[in-house]
Amino acid sequence: MAHDKSVQHSAIDVSDSSDPSDPYHSRTYRYYALGLLTLVYAFNFIDRQLLAILQESIKLELGLSDSQLGLLTGFAFAIFYITAGIPIARLADRLVRRNIIAIAIGTWSLMTALSGLAGNYTQLLAARVGVGVGEAGCSPPAHSMLSDIFPPRQRATAFAFYSTGINVGILFGFLLGGWLNEFFGWRVAFVVVGLPGLVIALLVRFSLPEPQRGFSENIAPANQEASSLPEVVALLWSRRSFRYLSIAVALNAMIGYGAASWLAPFFIRIHGMGTGELGMWLALGSGVFGALGTFSQGYLA
Repeated sequence: MAHDKSVQHSAIDVSDSSDPSDPYHSRTYRYYALGLLTLVYAFNFIDRQLLAILQESIKLELGLSDSQLGLLTGFAFAIFYITAGIPIARLADRLVRRNIIAIAIGTWSLMTALSGLAGNYTQLLAARVGVGVGEAGCSPPAHSMLSDIFPPRQRATAFAFYSTGINVGILFGFLLGGWLNEFFGWRVAFVVVGLPGLVIALLVRFSLPEPQRGFSENIAPANQEASSLPEVVALLWSRRSFRYLSIAVALNAMIGYGAASWLAPFFIRIHGMGTGELGMWLALGSGVFGALGTFSQGYLA
C-alpha cells in the first residue's frame, strides 16, 4: 500500500500463489465468490430500499408523521449502521469473514421480515435498528475477501461489479415492494422480501470458502502483522486522499439518501401515482441505468 513497486510486483496472476490447494486458484471459483457477494449486497439494498416505497402505506396505517418516517429511514438506520460497522470491520480482520457475512445477512433479513409484523411505531423502529446493525456486517468483510481474491490490477472492476449490487437491490426493492404493496399490503412485502435472505445466508456459510489473507498478492499469513485500531486510523487520516474522499462520500450520501427516501412519497402525494407503477419507473432509473454507470466507471478505473 505504501510502496508502488511492491504493489506493482504483487499484481500477478493468483495462480502463482504458494498453496495450490486453495480453491481461488480457479477463475470459476473467483467469479462465483464475486457473484455471490454481489447477490448478498443486492439483498442488502433490497431490504434497505424497501421502506422507501412502502412508507406512505405505513404512514396511513400507523398514523405516523413525516418526522417519524424520517427517523425510520434516516437516523434509526444510519446511526446503528455506522457505529456497528467499525467493530464488525475489526472482527473481519481477525475472524472468518464468510461467517460474519452469513450472520449479517441472516440478521438483517430476519429483521426485515419482522418489520411486517410490527404492531406499532416502536416495534417497527426497533426492527429498523436491527436491519441497520445487520447490514453493517456486509461490506467490510466482503471488501476484505475480494481484495484477497482479486489482484490489484483487477480490483477496480471486481469492486465495480460488486457495487452494482446497490442498483440491483434498489431495482428489486422498488419493483417488488411497489407491486407487493399494491396487491397484498406493506406487511406482506416486508415478509416476502426478507425471508429469502435467510437462504442466501446458508449459501454463503456452506458454499463460500474463506480466502487466505494476502492470497492475491502472495503474502503469507505468517508475514502479516496485525495493527491496532489507533494505528489504522492514524495511517488513514495521514493520507489526504482518504480525508477528502471520506468528506465527499459523506456529503454525497447525505444528499443521495435524503432524496431517495422522499422520492416515492413525492410522486405519490403530488402526482397521485400508485406504488406499483412508481416502483417500475424508479427501478428502471435507479436500478438499470445506475448499474450501467456504476460498472462502466469501475471498469474504466
